[in-house]
Amino acid sequence: MKNFLVAFIAIISFNAFGQQIDYNLKKGYVAEGYDVTEYFNNKAVEGNKKFVTTYDGVMFQFVNQENLEKFKANPDKYTPQYGGYCAYAIAQKGKKVSINPETFEIRDGKLYLFYNSWGTDTLEKWTEEGPEKLRGQADAAWGDVKYNKS
Repeated sequence: MKNFLVAFIAIISFNAFGQQIDYNLKKGYVAEGYDVTEYFNNKAVEGNKKFVTTYDGVMFQFVNQENLEKFKANPDKYTPQYGGYCAYAIAQKGKKVSINPETFEIRDGKLYLFYNSWGTDTLEKWTEEGPEKLRGQADAAWGDVKYNKS
């Protein structure tokens, strides 16, 4: 019985702490160091290394102390969907693709980031093809890939 209890606790601990979401950490920070609270002001603004915090095992950067405190008060509100990977690529291909931190959308109080380079703006495609449908596809795909390091 004692061995069973030890094994059970080990399994629960692994599941609770062993799997961490794979965040897009290009440049060492979520959203490439852009201030995730500023997106909710409809601005893409690069943060300052003086204002950094860690949440869910990853670093976030902010433009000032006020935004850092705002994030700390409600990190789930500001953390980008799909680990900060391109929402469109997650939806259409189930693949983690880097983003352009200046291409974003706030929809239903959530932050979505997109790839925008070489003539491909996936935010435009997201909007044209239907965000509600694509968000459902992305949610399903994210469940399959969120713990896979890519």
